[in-house]
Amino acid sequence: MVVLPPAKPTSLLAALLLRPGEVVPTDRLLEAVWGEKQPATAKSALQSCVLRLRRLLARYGIAERLVVAVAGGYRLSADAESLDLLHFRRLAAEAAGAGESELPMLRTALGLWRGPLLANVPSELLHRDEVPRLAEQRLRVLERVCEIQLAQGRCSEVLVDLWEATGAHPQHEGLSAQLMRALYGSGRQNEALAEYRRIRGRLRDELGVDPGPQLQGLELAILRGEELRGLPRGQAAAEPASAPPAPAPPVAPTGRGTGDGGPGGIVSADGAAGPAHAGHAGHAGHAGHAGQAAHAGHAAPLTAPARPALAAPDTTGTDAVLAGSGPAGASPAPRLPRVPGFTGRAAETAGLVAHLSRAERAPGGPEPVLAVVSGGPGMGKTALALHAAHLVADRYPGGAALVSLTAPDGTPRPVEEAAAELRALLAPGASRGPCLAVLDDAMHPDQVRDLLAGTASVTGRGAVVVTSRRRLAALVATHGPAVLHLGALPRQESHALLTRVLGRQRVAAEHAAARALTDLCGHVPLALRIVMARLLTRPAQRLADCATWLRRDLPARLALPDDPRLSVPLILDGALRRLPAPLADAHLRLARLNGQLTVPDAAGALAVPETRAEELLEQLLDRGLLDEEQPGLLRMNALFRAHALHRGTRAGEVAQALLPVARHALPSGAT
Repeated sequence: MVVLPPAKPTSLLAALLLRPGEVVPTDRLLEAVWGEKQPATAKSALQSCVLRLRRLLARYGIAERLVVAVAGGYRLSADAESLDLLHFRRLAAEAAGAGESELPMLRTALGLWRGPLLANVPSELLHRDEVPRLAEQRLRVLERVCEIQLAQGRCSEVLVDLWEATGAHPQHEGLSAQLMRALYGSGRQNEALAEYRRIRGRLRDELGVDPGPQLQGLELAILRGEELRGLPRGQAAAEPASAPPAPAPPVAPTGRGTGDGGPGGIVSADGAAGPAHAGHAGHAGHAGHAGQAAHAGHAAPLTAPARPALAAPDTTGTDAVLAGSGPAGASPAPRLPRVPGFTGRAAETAGLVAHLSRAERAPGGPEPVLAVVSGGPGMGKTALALHAAHLVADRYPGGAALVSLTAPDGTPRPVEEAAAELRALLAPGASRGPCLAVLDDAMHPDQVRDLLAGTASVTGRGAVVVTSRRRLAALVATHGPAVLHLGALPRQESHALLTRVLGRQRVAAEHAAARALTDLCGHVPLALRIVMARLLTRPAQRLADCATWLRRDLPARLALPDDPRLSVPLILDGALRRLPAPLADAHLRLARLNGQLTVPDAAGALAVPETRAEELLEQLLDRGLLDEEQPGLLRMNALFRAHALHRGTRAGEVAQALLPVARHALPSGAT
């Protein structure tokens, strides 16, 4: 192993190694090496730095041409045998289906991390943008390792890892939940409760929020001396007979769930983000307040309990699943997570609420009221469905449930598994009256048809809202649901949202820059919320400076450093990986046009007959990656186009764009 000195070639090498096999744009390399104070002859200085790096590599017997100049930047080739980061990701991905070998493989992967991240790299850019992302990848694997050991009853063994992890991440609710479970399973009930008090005090003092429902429910279960699911029988409560009386459960300030952010989070119609897992609950609270008041017509708070079973292990390892956390002798109706700070989409909300409020159901009829909410990545489909569900909650006394139809790796979830989860959630409350189900991120009409048929006993007299990136035309043809398609926000609505969140004075002072920011975001709700979160946490930053900063590396900079799941590139990469290879190739190639697409233009760009071009355009339209501006004229969202151009900057990059990301590195989800 060679330790390089903290110098400019070292920063250059680190910037290339962090994106192995990809073209790293010249502008990004310049900022990684020199920061904001770039030399007057920046490009020639970069060329000189590349030469110095090649000579440095040659000194240690590494091929000089490892760093290759290509159009738009430089590329460094590496594989899992030569780069620990790729080796780590490969081990994490392979471990997911390795059964009993999963734990040792993940332990091997964690062993590849040695010392502080980029300790000898002086680049401010890399420490700001890349270190949090790398740390998150390691943290996800560590969480999974701890979850496996907890499920095996090795509570005492996992304590060392969890003490260290919670010390390094004192606001991480998922790790604290695991530590509480490990302490409780080791017979140390008082210390488990002390850990809850510690993180509650930390969240209140630093963020002004309370712990999420997961931690609150876990504390309640420990106070009652109940058995915790996810721990083998006999490993949980040490003193069940002496448990104190259960206090009334506190009302949580924010909601959690899978939602439009899938495992990674919920994105509201205006982009309000609330992470799905309690490990990032504090951020959800801020997002809710940032969006200011939600619609005044909210129903009573409906907080989301943890999943009722561990039939399918959560790869993030953050769900502490509780048993018997409801009042004795009662089965509380299942509840949906709330979406903090929901604003915008007023017409769409009104239409969906009106449909879900229909009273003219046929007496005893088996069919539920059905609605489909479709739209491209990041448009806030799930959040709209959840928000509307809260507004009609009083009409569904049997309760409501959110069930994802997509697995964490982006593949369709088995219908039998989703149906079992839905029955487990809704069946106990069905006797009270109609139930409401939100089926999130459907990937094919047959998924929904089969699920409705298999759960008719609990969904028959209620309502079902389906969210999907696809338009599900075949389901519409056979079941005739209400159909709602979400596109980018209108320009005036984007600007109004920015004004509501950032304040009229700040936006009015830089009216043109505010317009530029919303245009850079493509008026996509997720992107807008990410930008607004950045500006809210940097009150002194000018909107114009933020726009300039975004332009230098769009869309890569549309991500939050403290939660990599809230990332436009991540969401769009996931959408691209879902496409068949020919369709992904067409999407990347069509981005080279000016954003407006006709069948003849597409046929020329793709070098295919017009009939084939029309078929490809229809498929991209169906998947939410194109919008129909008028008959015969389609448009690619400016942000989607920027992402496609970034991924397709060189011939043959389509294969690289379609490579799957390690399952435990950055969880992807539905948007």
